Amino acid sequence: MPSNAKQKTSMLIRGFVPYQEKKGEEYMNEQQLEHFTNILNTWKKELMEEVDRTVHHMQDEAANFPDPADRASQEEEFSLELRTRDRERKLIKKIDQTLQRIEDDDYGFCDSCGVEIGIRRLEARPTATLCIDCKTLAEIKEKQVGS
Repeated sequence: MPSNAKQKTSMLIRGFVPYQEKKGEEYMNEQQLEHFTNILNTWKKELMEEVDRTVHHMQDEAANFPDPADRASQEEEFSLELRTRDRERKLIKKIDQTLQRIEDDDYGFCDSCGVEIGIRRLEARPTATLCIDCKTLAEIKEKQVGS
């Protein structure tokens, strides 16, 4: 896929244009921090809008069905929506923590070993706090403990 087509696809999927690093550019400079702040704020806004839509949907669709099967179906649908919103609520909290890390000049560096996490990894997962090596080790340890 040509570079331009890749950029357009990224814009459509994630709502942002990937950051183009310049040769010799310092890691986590003003432009990069602004780029990630915009990504995080946009993501948070989209999640908040989804929460509002869910509240309105549940208010509009709430009905007291006489048929127990219909009532059970609606309750199951609402339960799934609420579970999804709860995960999104936790994600919003994580986004807020990440925005605070940007404010504190602590963003983009691994919590475990202190190395740069990397622009592409942060674009894929803007709330990442571990570099790929430390995350991989953590997942291996988690699997061993879980077995």
